[in-house]
Amino acid sequence: MQSTNNLARRSSLRPVLVWILLCGIWGSTWAFIKLGLRDLPPITFASARFVIAFALLLLIAYLRRASWPRSQSELRLLLTTGVLQFSVNYGLIFWGEKYISSGLAALLQATIPLFGLLIAHKYLPNEPLTFIRLCGVVIGLLGVSIIFSDQLTLGDVWSVWGSIAIIVGAFAAAYSNVLLKSSDVKLDLSVLVAGQMLCGLVPLLILSFIKEGNPLNLHWSRAAILSLLYLALVGTIAAFILYYWLVRNMDVTNTQLIALVTPVVAVLIGVMFLDEKLSWRIALGGFGIFVGIGLIILRRRRPR
Repeated sequence: MQSTNNLARRSSLRPVLVWILLCGIWGSTWAFIKLGLRDLPPITFASARFVIAFALLLLIAYLRRASWPRSQSELRLLLTTGVLQFSVNYGLIFWGEKYISSGLAALLQATIPLFGLLIAHKYLPNEPLTFIRLCGVVIGLLGVSIIFSDQLTLGDVWSVWGSIAIIVGAFAAAYSNVLLKSSDVKLDLSVLVAGQMLCGLVPLLILSFIKEGNPLNLHWSRAAILSLLYLALVGTIAAFILYYWLVRNMDVTNTQLIALVTPVVAVLIGVMFLDEKLSWRIALGGFGIFVGIGLIILRRRRPR
């Protein structure tokens, strides 16, 4: 009887530990992006990350014997969402974080649920824009405006453009998520992400060659290679596997809370290890974003 109770305790504790691990992984990726950007240009850095991740996803899809898309609707969906998620969103993340702190980039990227709700109102009739959720969007966007006022007071034009880039990327990612949810395409998850990554990777590679030159001529320092491997292996592949395991073993509401915790972890890591400053405007704006996201994703659970 006691052994049965111990097994039950371990099985119930396992999703919590994975949840904590995911918050740590996704919160730490922003610091590793910042570290890699010290030696590598942003588009080449982003491209290299997804070249490695794509190769590993291909291997996973092969081992799972997953079927690849054949219809035009599936290919069109992969192309559209891949460009939005990987070309636009991640390209702008890596470029924008060159000019702003890793913690601020994570805070601004956390606006994805705010934009997602506004876009979902048009595409997903089952996700209406209620009064409480609308309040969440307004409060979250007020938080963003407070953060932008902080960047404007610094007088650094590039930090403002970097912040705008992250926001545009968040909107593109939210649009991609809604398009995926509104479609009736059923693909294996490894194929879905690999297909998106391939479609989004091609524009990144072309742009990196045009704007940043031959990647073999760049300064691939030890810190840059370590950051690249961490982002590809841990921040992409391991996080991908852990997250979809968690979705199957934890309530959706609890998994969505990761969106609230990840920016906090990123800010703390940036302050402790990268000597990043946290002004009162960024703290207040970040709090507004958290409250807004909380009003959107924290819904009262329905009885089973």
